[in-house]
Amino acid sequence: MSPRTDPSRRHSSTVSNSFDILEVVAALGLGVTAKEIAAALHLPQATAYRLINSLVAEEYLVRTSDLRGFGLGARLDKLVTAASAPTIPTAARRQLDDLRYSIRFAVHVMAFHNTPLRVLDSDPDHPVRSERELVRYLHASAAGKLLLSDRTIWQEALPSTQLRQLTSATVIDLAALNTEMRTIRDRQFSVQVGQLEQDLACLAVPLRDPNGDTAGALCLAGPSARIDALIGRASSLQQSASVLAPLLF
Repeated sequence: MSPRTDPSRRHSSTVSNSFDILEVVAALGLGVTAKEIAAALHLPQATAYRLINSLVAEEYLVRTSDLRGFGLGARLDKLVTAASAPTIPTAARRQLDDLRYSIRFAVHVMAFHNTPLRVLDSDPDHPVRSERELVRYLHASAAGKLLLSDRTIWQEALPSTQLRQLTSATVIDLAALNTEMRTIRDRQFSVQVGQLEQDLACLAVPLRDPNGDTAGALCLAGPSARIDALIGRASSLQQSASVLAPLLF
């Protein structure tokens, strides 16, 4: 007998019970009823109803159109996206391979769908550096700045606390960042020099989905001393992005 079907199993917390409910809905499928959930978990019906209503209110569960059952909600998409390994379609992989073969800089692909910023594909010969900081501190990376610039009120995507200064070059003044946002919108690419790591520079251009929204970034990374060479690649990288984007999104 498995723990899930063992009536002697102790349900020690609201959190664990809530996760158990999500697992049961995933296993039993769209339309499972509250009674079926309670029975599967050997929970008191009152407890099951209370937790289910809370999960519905938080959009982790949704009611079916007939209001009789439940299904998984939209908020789980972000969790699934963050946990799943990213995949690159074959045609896009070939395009990336050709680009990497023709250029000496590292070529990375970032995605903005469902998560604020995610490394969709890292250059196998020159892996992404400081990935944790790149993903967490949007104000310090070229891809993060590009993502921020695409938002009307870009400040809302940043923490309300003091911005983290990763290096002496990291821009943390909001007025200065606002100037950067305007520059990025004007020229349709972003750069950072020594803001994520002291000796690292990066150029990022938008990857647009069929609606014209910025769904990700195509990035070149190299030594800070080569920033002029990186910027010199902006136009050709934008052309590559226009070819790559339809293959990705």
